[in-house]
Amino acid sequence: MDIYALQISPWVIVMVVAVVAACLCAAILFTLLKTGLAWRLATDVPNDRSLHVRPTPRVGGWGIVPVVVVIMLLIAPTLWCAGLATAFLAAVSQVDDRRGLPARVRFVAHLAAVVVFVVLFPAAAPWWLLCVLTVLMLWLVNLYNFMDGADGLAGGMALFGFSAYAIAALLSNHPMLELALASAAIAAAAVGFLLFNFYPARIFLGDAGSISLGFLAGALGYWGWRGDAWPIWFPAMIFSPFIADASVTLARRLLRGERFWQAHREHYYQRMVRSGVGHAGTAWIWYAVMASGIILAVVMLDRSAELQWSAVAGWAVILVLLGGIVDLRWRRFQSTLSEKSEV
Repeated sequence: MDIYALQISPWVIVMVVAVVAACLCAAILFTLLKTGLAWRLATDVPNDRSLHVRPTPRVGGWGIVPVVVVIMLLIAPTLWCAGLATAFLAAVSQVDDRRGLPARVRFVAHLAAVVVFVVLFPAAAPWWLLCVLTVLMLWLVNLYNFMDGADGLAGGMALFGFSAYAIAALLSNHPMLELALASAAIAAAAVGFLLFNFYPARIFLGDAGSISLGFLAGALGYWGWRGDAWPIWFPAMIFSPFIADASVTLARRLLRGERFWQAHREHYYQRMVRSGVGHAGTAWIWYAVMASGIILAVVMLDRSAELQWSAVAGWAVILVLLGGIVDLRWRRFQSTLSEKSEV
């Protein structure tokens, strides 16, 4: 399909694609739940590190990934490599969801997808910067997996983050319609997923969904920077609340000498849920924070580089302060629990 030959506003085309993606994803997931197939594909059994108490299917990826990959290959062919890499990661991750795979096998798959994408589509930048971006993209691949434990959180991150990509791709001085279409399809598919994932969640993403979305967050962010649709800081700022949560939590566990690859309940969002904010309350707070950062980032796109980086620094300070508030609330919660246990 030659979307550029259509005499229709790009915004209308993006909206139509978004509606189709949302409906298809919701229909697939509804069918999986209605037929009971969702339980046979992959089920998350709660343990002492889980935030939920009932076994829950992990099939969100089965609704999001096929819809997104097909749409990308049909109407965003320049992103064919990202689409195929997403399908590859989803297939590997589904095996992990069902049977479990060694960490080294998963890491090799993630590394291969990212490296092949960057090598096939290098940016006009120093080699060391491409290496740094490859590492950051690899981190984003796993980021979503860390955030798939609270109702509505990972799906909301996809909705807000990829919506920002779509808007920025259309508003840019170098508009990229195919990037906007792919981003809108992902954001809309996340809406279809959220219909079943928001509190009380009936499904979770699973590795097939979370790993794929993490890769797409990095790959499309890189693609937009490579095509001069946005500056290098933009993707990081868009997903900054979740990047900060995962990064700070990992750093703390490393400093304590803990096995950082093991499941735990120390993320900021986990502490919020456990300290009484609840799944829905935590999701709405994170949505507000993410939306605020996105608005600031989009407004800064046509400003000077100095003002852009000042905004990035200011936003980082805000995130540090918000993290401090969560830490303070958590310490008070722990103190209250200790007092009750002594009575």
